[in-house]
Amino acid sequence: MREKLQQFGGFLAGMVIPNIAAILTWGLITALFIPTGWIPNAEFAKIVGPMITYALPLLIGYTGGRMVHGVRGGVVGAAATMGVIVGASVPMFLGAMIMGPLAGWLMKKFDEAVESRIPVGFEMLINNFSAGILAVILSLIGFVAIGPVVDAFSNAAGSVVSWMVNARVLPLAAILIEPAKILFLNNAINHGVLAPLGVAAAKDSGRAIHFLLETDPGPGLGLLIAFYVFGKGLLKESSPGAMIIHFLGGIHEIYFPYVLAHPIMILSVIAGGIAADLWFVVTGAGLVATPSPGSIFAYLAVIPPGQHFQVLGGVLIGAVVSFLVGAFILRVNPVKEEEGEAVSTPAVGAVPGLATK
Repeated sequence: MREKLQQFGGFLAGMVIPNIAAILTWGLITALFIPTGWIPNAEFAKIVGPMITYALPLLIGYTGGRMVHGVRGGVVGAAATMGVIVGASVPMFLGAMIMGPLAGWLMKKFDEAVESRIPVGFEMLINNFSAGILAVILSLIGFVAIGPVVDAFSNAAGSVVSWMVNARVLPLAAILIEPAKILFLNNAINHGVLAPLGVAAAKDSGRAIHFLLETDPGPGLGLLIAFYVFGKGLLKESSPGAMIIHFLGGIHEIYFPYVLAHPIMILSVIAGGIAADLWFVVTGAGLVATPSPGSIFAYLAVIPPGQHFQVLGGVLIGAVVSFLVGAFILRVNPVKEEEGEAVSTPAVGAVPGLATK
Protein backbone atom coordinates (compact mmCIF):
# COMPACT_ATOMS: atom_id res chain seq x y z
CA MET A 1 0.00 0.00 0.00
CA ARG A 2 2.80 2.39 0.92
CA GLU A 3 4.66 1.57 -2.28
CA LYS A 4 1.57 2.22 -4.39
CA LEU A 5 0.98 5.53 -2.61
CA GLN A 6 4.58 6.56 -3.25
CA GLN A 7 4.27 5.55 -6.90
CA PHE A 8 1.08 7.57 -7.21
CA GLY A 9 2.74 10.56 -5.56
CA GLY A 10 5.68 10.20 -7.90
CA PHE A 11 3.32 10.18 -10.87
CA LEU A 12 1.64 13.38 -9.68
CA ALA A 13 5.03 14.98 -9.10
CA GLY A 14 6.04 13.94 -12.61
CA MET A 15 3.23 16.11 -13.99
CA VAL A 16 4.38 19.17 -12.07
CA ILE A 17 8.18 18.98 -12.03
CA PRO A 18 8.69 19.44 -15.82
CA ASN A 19 6.64 22.64 -15.55
CA ILE A 20 8.51 24.16 -12.61
CA ALA A 21 10.13 26.69 -14.96
CA ALA A 22 6.67 27.92 -16.01
CA ILE A 23 5.53 28.07 -12.37
CA LEU A 24 8.67 30.00 -11.54
CA THR A 25 7.99 32.38 -14.44
CA TRP A 26 4.53 33.08 -13.08
CA GLY A 27 5.90 33.47 -9.56
CA LEU A 28 8.56 35.96 -10.57
CA ILE A 29 6.11 38.03 -12.62
CA THR A 30 3.77 38.00 -9.61
CA ALA A 31 6.51 38.93 -7.16
CA LEU A 32 7.74 41.77 -9.36
CA PHE A 33 4.72 43.43 -10.92
CA ILE A 34 1.55 43.02 -8.83
CA PRO A 35 0.51 46.12 -6.83
CA THR A 36 2.22 44.77 -3.69
CA GLY A 37 5.25 43.49 -5.64
CA TRP A 38 8.81 44.73 -5.72
CA ILE A 39 8.41 46.93 -8.82
CA PRO A 40 4.64 47.33 -9.39
CA ASN A 41 3.57 47.64 -13.01
CA ALA A 42 -0.11 47.50 -13.90
CA GLU A 43 0.49 46.48 -17.52
CA PHE A 44 2.91 43.65 -16.82
CA ALA A 45 0.71 42.46 -13.94
CA LYS A 46 -2.00 41.61 -16.50
CA ILE A 47 0.01 38.47 -17.31
CA VAL A 48 -0.45 37.03 -13.81
CA GLY A 49 -4.13 36.07 -13.94
CA PRO A 50 -4.27 34.38 -17.36
CA MET A 51 -1.05 32.51 -16.66
CA ILE A 52 -2.22 30.84 -13.45
CA THR A 53 -5.76 30.35 -14.75
CA TYR A 54 -4.99 28.95 -18.21
CA ALA A 55 -1.30 28.42 -19.03
CA LEU A 56 -0.15 26.47 -15.99
CA PRO A 57 -3.11 24.04 -15.79
CA LEU A 58 -2.91 23.44 -19.55
CA LEU A 59 0.80 22.63 -19.28
CA ILE A 60 0.13 20.20 -16.42
CA GLY A 61 -2.76 18.61 -18.34
CA TYR A 62 -0.55 18.21 -21.41
CA THR A 63 2.28 16.70 -19.36
CA GLY A 64 -0.07 14.24 -17.65
CA GLY A 65 -1.51 13.06 -20.96
CA ARG A 66 1.94 12.84 -22.54
CA MET A 67 3.24 10.69 -19.68
CA VAL A 68 0.52 8.14 -20.44
CA HIS A 69 0.32 8.19 -24.23
CA GLY A 70 3.00 10.38 -25.74
CA VAL A 71 2.34 13.62 -27.60
CA ARG A 72 -1.05 12.39 -28.80
CA GLY A 73 -2.18 11.83 -25.22
CA GLY A 74 -0.70 15.19 -24.22
CA VAL A 75 -2.65 17.12 -26.85
CA VAL A 76 -5.94 15.49 -25.85
CA GLY A 77 -5.08 15.99 -22.18
CA ALA A 78 -4.51 19.72 -22.68
CA ALA A 79 -7.71 20.13 -24.69
CA ALA A 80 -9.72 18.21 -22.09
CA THR A 81 -8.23 20.32 -19.29
CA MET A 82 -9.80 23.42 -20.83
CA GLY A 83 -13.21 22.13 -19.78
CA VAL A 84 -12.35 22.02 -16.07
CA ILE A 85 -10.63 25.42 -16.29
CA VAL A 86 -13.78 27.09 -17.60
CA GLY A 87 -16.04 25.05 -15.31
CA ALA A 88 -14.40 26.24 -12.09
CA SER A 89 -13.68 29.54 -10.38
CA VAL A 90 -10.28 28.60 -8.92
CA PRO A 91 -7.03 27.70 -10.72
CA MET A 92 -7.45 24.11 -11.90
CA PHE A 93 -4.12 22.50 -11.07
CA LEU A 94 -5.93 19.62 -9.39
CA GLY A 95 -8.42 19.35 -12.25
CA ALA A 96 -5.53 19.23 -14.74
CA MET A 97 -3.93 16.39 -12.76
CA ILE A 98 -7.18 14.46 -13.21
CA MET A 99 -8.03 15.28 -16.83
CA GLY A 100 -4.54 14.97 -18.32
CA PRO A 101 -3.83 11.33 -17.37
CA LEU A 102 -7.48 10.35 -17.89
CA ALA A 103 -7.49 11.73 -21.42
CA GLY A 104 -4.15 10.07 -22.21
CA TRP A 105 -5.35 6.72 -20.86
CA LEU A 106 -8.62 6.80 -22.83
CA MET A 107 -6.79 7.82 -25.99
CA LYS A 108 -4.36 4.98 -25.47
CA LYS A 109 -7.14 2.43 -25.03
CA PHE A 110 -8.93 3.68 -28.14
CA ASP A 111 -5.77 3.46 -30.24
CA GLU A 112 -5.09 -0.06 -29.01
CA ALA A 113 -8.64 -1.10 -29.91
CA VAL A 114 -8.61 0.23 -33.49
CA GLU A 115 -4.93 -0.02 -34.35
CA SER A 116 -5.30 -3.07 -36.61
CA ARG A 117 -8.68 -2.06 -38.01
CA ILE A 118 -7.90 1.29 -39.67
CA PRO A 119 -8.07 1.08 -43.51
CA VAL A 120 -4.87 2.01 -45.32
CA GLY A 121 -4.85 5.70 -46.20
CA PHE A 122 -7.31 6.69 -43.49
CA GLU A 123 -4.84 6.72 -40.58
CA MET A 124 -4.45 10.50 -40.28
CA LEU A 125 -8.16 11.17 -40.74
CA ILE A 126 -9.22 8.68 -38.07
CA ASN A 127 -6.43 9.66 -35.68
CA ASN A 128 -7.29 13.36 -35.85
CA PHE A 129 -11.04 12.94 -35.61
CA SER A 130 -10.85 10.38 -32.80
CA ALA A 131 -8.59 12.66 -30.76
CA GLY A 132 -10.80 15.67 -31.45
CA ILE A 133 -14.04 13.89 -30.58
CA LEU A 134 -12.57 12.44 -27.38
CA ALA A 135 -11.29 15.91 -26.39
CA VAL A 136 -14.76 17.38 -26.97
CA ILE A 137 -16.42 14.73 -24.81
CA LEU A 138 -13.90 15.07 -21.99
CA SER A 139 -13.99 18.88 -22.13
CA LEU A 140 -17.75 18.81 -21.68
CA ILE A 141 -17.51 16.27 -18.85
CA GLY A 142 -14.84 18.39 -17.19
CA PHE A 143 -16.95 21.52 -17.55
CA VAL A 144 -20.16 19.95 -16.24
CA ALA A 145 -18.84 17.52 -13.63
CA ILE A 146 -15.16 17.57 -12.69
CA GLY A 147 -14.61 21.34 -12.63
CA PRO A 148 -17.58 22.03 -10.33
CA VAL A 149 -16.64 19.07 -8.08
CA VAL A 150 -13.10 20.36 -7.60
CA ASP A 151 -14.53 23.85 -7.14
CA ALA A 152 -16.91 22.54 -4.47
CA PHE A 153 -14.04 20.70 -2.78
CA SER A 154 -12.05 23.92 -2.68
CA ASN A 155 -15.01 25.83 -1.22
CA ALA A 156 -15.59 23.09 1.35
CA ALA A 157 -11.96 23.22 2.43
CA GLY A 158 -12.25 26.98 2.76
CA SER A 159 -15.42 26.63 4.85
CA VAL A 160 -13.71 24.22 7.25
CA VAL A 161 -10.76 26.60 7.64
CA SER A 162 -13.20 29.44 8.27
CA TRP A 163 -14.96 27.35 10.94
CA MET A 164 -11.65 26.57 12.63
CA VAL A 165 -10.81 30.26 12.71
CA ASN A 166 -14.16 31.16 14.26
CA ALA A 167 -13.97 28.23 16.72
CA ARG A 168 -10.58 29.47 17.95
CA VAL A 169 -8.72 26.28 17.08
CA LEU A 170 -6.37 28.06 14.68
CA PRO A 171 -3.32 25.78 15.14
CA LEU A 172 -5.38 22.81 13.94
CA ALA A 173 -6.14 24.67 10.71
CA ALA A 174 -2.72 23.53 9.45
CA ILE A 175 -4.10 19.97 9.30
CA LEU A 176 -6.27 21.12 6.42
CA ILE A 177 -4.32 24.05 5.00
CA GLU A 178 -1.06 22.20 4.34
CA PRO A 179 -2.58 19.24 2.41
CA ALA A 180 -4.75 21.70 0.48
CA LYS A 181 -1.64 23.66 -0.48
CA ILE A 182 -0.01 20.50 -1.83
CA LEU A 183 -3.05 20.10 -4.10
CA PHE A 184 -2.45 23.66 -5.35
CA LEU A 185 -5.47 25.09 -3.54
CA ASN A 186 -3.27 27.57 -1.67
CA ASN A 187 -4.46 30.66 -3.52
CA ALA A 188 -8.12 29.67 -3.16
CA ILE A 189 -7.80 29.24 0.61
CA ASN A 190 -5.60 32.30 1.15
CA HIS A 191 -7.26 34.87 -1.07
CA GLY A 192 -10.74 33.33 -1.02
CA VAL A 193 -11.10 32.68 2.72
CA LEU A 194 -8.29 33.87 4.97
CA ALA A 195 -7.61 37.25 3.37
CA PRO A 196 -11.24 38.49 3.64
CA LEU A 197 -11.40 37.28 7.25
CA GLY A 198 -8.10 39.01 7.95
CA VAL A 199 -9.24 42.29 6.44
CA ALA A 200 -12.31 42.28 8.68
CA ALA A 201 -10.25 41.44 11.78
CA ALA A 202 -7.56 44.02 10.99
CA LYS A 203 -10.10 46.88 11.08
CA ASP A 204 -10.16 46.71 14.88
CA SER A 205 -6.58 45.89 15.86
CA GLY A 206 -4.61 46.96 12.80
CA ARG A 207 -3.31 43.42 12.32
CA ALA A 208 -4.69 39.92 11.81
CA ILE A 209 -3.37 36.42 12.41
CA HIS A 210 -5.32 35.17 9.39
CA PHE A 211 -2.67 36.59 7.08
CA LEU A 212 -0.08 34.25 8.64
CA LEU A 213 -1.83 30.90 8.43
CA GLU A 214 -1.30 29.96 4.78
CA THR A 215 1.55 32.27 3.80
CA ASP A 216 4.12 31.23 6.44
CA PRO A 217 7.27 30.18 4.52
CA GLY A 218 8.75 28.42 7.56
CA PRO A 219 7.27 24.91 7.19
CA GLY A 220 8.17 24.70 3.51
CA LEU A 221 11.72 25.85 4.23
CA GLY A 222 12.13 23.20 6.93
CA LEU A 223 10.87 20.53 4.55
CA LEU A 224 13.37 21.51 1.86
CA ILE A 225 16.25 21.59 4.36
CA ALA A 226 15.29 18.07 5.48
CA PHE A 227 15.42 16.88 1.86
CA TYR A 228 18.81 18.55 1.41
CA VAL A 229 20.29 16.89 4.50
CA PHE A 230 18.64 13.47 4.32
CA GLY A 231 17.17 13.17 0.83
CA LYS A 232 18.56 11.40 -2.23
CA GLY A 233 18.91 11.99 -5.93
CA LEU A 234 17.43 15.06 -7.56
CA LEU A 235 15.24 15.73 -4.51
CA LYS A 236 18.42 16.43 -2.57
CA GLU A 237 20.34 18.15 -5.34
CA SER A 238 17.57 20.55 -6.33
CA SER A 239 16.51 21.53 -2.81
CA PRO A 240 18.98 24.43 -2.32
CA GLY A 241 17.62 26.23 -5.38
CA ALA A 242 14.09 25.48 -4.27
CA MET A 243 14.86 27.02 -0.85
CA ILE A 244 15.85 30.30 -2.50
CA ILE A 245 12.79 30.36 -4.74
CA HIS A 246 10.47 29.44 -1.87
CA PHE A 247 11.82 31.47 1.05
CA LEU A 248 13.18 34.52 -0.74
CA GLY A 249 10.90 34.54 -3.78
CA GLY A 250 7.74 33.45 -2.00
CA ILE A 251 6.84 30.81 -4.59
CA HIS A 252 5.47 28.09 -2.30
CA GLU A 253 4.44 25.94 -5.28
CA ILE A 254 8.09 24.99 -5.71
CA TYR A 255 8.04 22.60 -2.73
CA PHE A 256 4.70 20.91 -3.46
CA PRO A 257 6.23 18.31 -5.85
CA TYR A 258 8.70 17.29 -3.13
CA VAL A 259 5.78 16.21 -0.96
CA LEU A 260 3.99 14.58 -3.88
CA ALA A 261 7.14 12.56 -4.61
CA HIS A 262 7.28 11.30 -1.00
CA PRO A 263 3.72 11.78 0.34
CA ILE A 264 4.42 10.91 3.98
CA MET A 265 6.39 14.15 4.17
CA ILE A 266 3.08 16.00 4.38
CA LEU A 267 3.38 15.29 8.12
CA SER A 268 6.46 17.49 8.19
CA VAL A 269 4.75 20.65 6.96
CA ILE A 270 1.61 19.94 9.01
CA ALA A 271 3.72 19.71 12.18
CA GLY A 272 5.59 22.89 11.26
CA GLY A 273 2.33 24.68 10.50
CA ILE A 274 0.72 23.65 13.80
CA ALA A 275 3.78 24.69 15.82
CA ALA A 276 4.04 28.07 14.06
CA ASP A 277 0.31 28.78 14.34
CA LEU A 278 0.35 27.89 18.05
CA TRP A 279 3.18 30.40 18.54
CA PHE A 280 1.25 33.04 16.61
CA VAL A 281 -1.84 32.50 18.79
CA VAL A 282 0.10 32.53 22.09
CA THR A 283 2.06 35.69 21.24
CA GLY A 284 -0.81 37.52 19.53
CA ALA A 285 1.06 37.83 16.24
CA GLY A 286 -0.46 39.35 13.14
CA LEU A 287 0.23 41.15 9.88
CA VAL A 288 -1.34 44.30 8.48
CA ALA A 289 -2.07 42.66 5.11
CA THR A 290 -1.55 39.47 3.16
CA PRO A 291 2.13 39.07 2.20
CA SER A 292 2.07 38.62 -1.54
CA PRO A 293 3.95 36.58 -2.55
CA GLY A 294 4.66 34.68 0.68
CA SER A 295 8.37 35.45 0.89
CA ILE A 296 10.34 36.62 3.91
CA PHE A 297 10.77 40.00 2.20
CA ALA A 298 7.01 40.38 1.77
CA TYR A 299 6.63 39.44 5.44
CA LEU A 300 9.04 42.18 6.52
CA ALA A 301 7.01 44.68 4.50
CA VAL A 302 3.71 43.95 6.30
CA ILE A 303 4.84 43.30 9.89
CA PRO A 304 3.35 46.00 12.14
CA PRO A 305 5.64 47.87 14.55
CA GLY A 306 6.53 45.83 17.61
CA GLN A 307 5.53 42.50 16.02
CA HIS A 308 8.83 41.37 14.48
CA PHE A 309 9.72 38.96 17.30
CA GLN A 310 6.27 37.37 17.30
CA VAL A 311 6.04 36.97 13.52
CA LEU A 312 9.62 36.02 12.69
CA GLY A 313 9.73 33.74 15.74
CA GLY A 314 6.78 31.81 14.33
CA VAL A 315 8.46 31.51 10.93
CA LEU A 316 11.60 30.14 12.62
CA ILE A 317 9.62 27.70 14.79
CA GLY A 318 7.71 26.44 11.76
CA ALA A 319 10.96 25.83 9.88
CA VAL A 320 12.68 24.08 12.81
CA VAL A 321 9.75 21.78 13.63
CA SER A 322 9.15 20.95 9.97
CA PHE A 323 12.84 20.11 9.56
CA LEU A 324 12.98 17.92 12.66
CA VAL A 325 9.86 15.96 11.74
CA GLY A 326 10.97 15.70 8.10
CA ALA A 327 14.45 14.55 9.12
CA PHE A 328 12.95 11.86 11.37
CA ILE A 329 10.65 10.66 8.58
CA LEU A 330 13.48 10.52 6.04
CA ARG A 331 15.64 8.55 8.46
CA VAL A 332 12.87 6.05 9.25
CA ASN A 333 11.34 5.97 5.76
CA PRO A 334 14.10 7.18 3.43
CA VAL A 335 13.58 8.25 -0.14
CA LYS A 336 14.37 5.42 -2.51
CA GLU A 337 16.97 6.24 -5.14
CA GLU A 338 14.45 5.82 -7.95
CA GLU A 339 12.01 8.16 -6.16
CA GLY A 340 14.71 10.78 -5.80
CA GLU A 341 15.34 10.65 -9.53
CA ALA A 342 11.66 10.45 -10.50
CA VAL A 343 11.24 14.21 -10.28
CA SER A 344 13.71 14.79 -13.12
CA THR A 345 12.16 12.22 -15.46
CA PRO A 346 8.39 11.75 -15.11
CA ALA A 347 7.55 8.39 -13.62
CA VAL A 348 6.00 6.93 -16.74
CA GLY A 349 3.97 3.88 -15.89
CA ALA A 350 4.35 4.51 -12.17
CA VAL A 351 0.61 3.98 -11.73
CA PRO A 352 -0.60 0.50 -12.67
CA GLY A 353 -2.19 0.53 -16.08
CA LEU A 354 -0.50 3.77 -17.15
CA ALA A 355 2.41 3.69 -19.58
CA THR A 356 3.61 5.43 -22.67
CA LYS A 357 2.76 4.11 -26.05
